[in-house]
Amino acid sequence: MESNPATQTGSHAAGTSEQQEKNQRYWFHILLQDTPAARHLHATKLVNKAWQQGDRVCIVCDTTQQAEELDGLIWNFSPDAFIPHSIIPDSATPCTDPVGILLCPPIAEDWDTVIILSETLPANADRFKRLALVAHNDPAMLNQARSHFKQLRALGIEARVHDQRQR
Repeated sequence: MESNPATQTGSHAAGTSEQQEKNQRYWFHILLQDTPAARHLHATKLVNKAWQQGDRVCIVCDTTQQAEELDGLIWNFSPDAFIPHSIIPDSATPCTDPVGILLCPPIAEDWDTVIILSETLPANADRFKRLALVAHNDPAMLNQARSHFKQLRALGIEARVHDQRQR
């Protein structure tokens, strides 16, 4: 049976378009500032924006201290805003709020937007609807961001980069 080149081209074009759309959902935010506080504030702004758009949002953290700092920032983000959220200590604890601060890997189906502040990129990162990674301008943090970028690339994802240092 002979293959139809037009069908192959169409199929390839659809696959390319699908991949481009997927790449549009993965973002790296590299901050001009060099402090963890700036990183946490930027993540909080991303949470607010995604939540205002109706997304279920989670922030993935490494430590309880980091989660508690984010908790305080979200509570005090805006005097006019109330962003319902909770700290989720482990994967056995369900999150009933629209925003979760996770101390465990996120389950892709539970979240519309995943914000990564942890040192480890979740193994299923290519399954998230939207993913944002936030790095402050610190050599160790930038090395971690490069590692995450390479991991995403190995999964076939070309994340878009917002580098505030380039302004």
